[in-house]
Amino acid sequence: MSTIIPDTYVVIGNPVAHSKSPAIHARFAAQTGQAIDYRRLQAPLDGFAAAVQAFRQAGGKGANVTVPFKLEAFALATQLTPRAQAAGAVNTLKFDGEEIVGDNTDGIGLVADIVRNAGVALQGKRVLLLGAGGAARGALLPLLEQHPATLTIANRTPARAQDLLTLARPFAGHTALRASSFEALQQAYDVIINATSASLNDQVPPVSPAVFGAHTLAYDMMYAARPTAFLRLAAAHGAACRDGLGMLVEQAAAAFELWRGVRPQTATVLAGLRAELVGG
Repeated sequence: MSTIIPDTYVVIGNPVAHSKSPAIHARFAAQTGQAIDYRRLQAPLDGFAAAVQAFRQAGGKGANVTVPFKLEAFALATQLTPRAQAAGAVNTLKFDGEEIVGDNTDGIGLVADIVRNAGVALQGKRVLLLGAGGAARGALLPLLEQHPATLTIANRTPARAQDLLTLARPFAGHTALRASSFEALQQAYDVIINATSASLNDQVPPVSPAVFGAHTLAYDMMYAARPTAFLRLAAAHGAACRDGLGMLVEQAAAAFELWRGVRPQTATVLAGLRAELVGG
């Protein structure tokens, strides 16, 4: 009887021990009947490219890329998907012969979690994106593909928000784009996405409570066992709240589909992770 040798994939980062990606992809593989071996790989801060090349030479088929290597992955890729080009960063690599295909699934993971899992349409809505770093940039094209009425990009340094707006303009279509400081935000939005790193320190961007309304969805790209400071603020002012655990699962599903050609179902995987997060 022949033995199937599983294809090998990794999540590359530094640090990477905390990553939930192996658990997520193990569930996807079991669900879809795909033979894969998914591991963590901590690359030296000055050795990302060498770590990727060594993994390829050992027979690796692809990788998820996390902090702090997404810009280096962008530079290493020999082919880029349109969404990776728009994001200027890569979180998924596929090794295809001599080619290194770079993709960015963060933004489509975000949109899938909002539209499909949370059931909140983005088309025609007033969307506020807080932050102008890599996380915000990765979300731009997928958000604009949903055709919101307006997309406001706000940042502590308004010039950085304006820079991001300039990058978004070619993809905007009929969406009205606006750049703002945090302090200038004084109206309610339909969807507010926190793409800043403030939640890592249990802090919130300095926005007025006026941005939250009774029909607002407040979304934090970060996740934790308990609501982040941003979500606590939003809930106190009547907004519905959602954290980024679903985004994590959905971006992983998009990477899995790129690698294996099959789309896993995410609902049960997300429910299992949520139960572990709350229970643990």
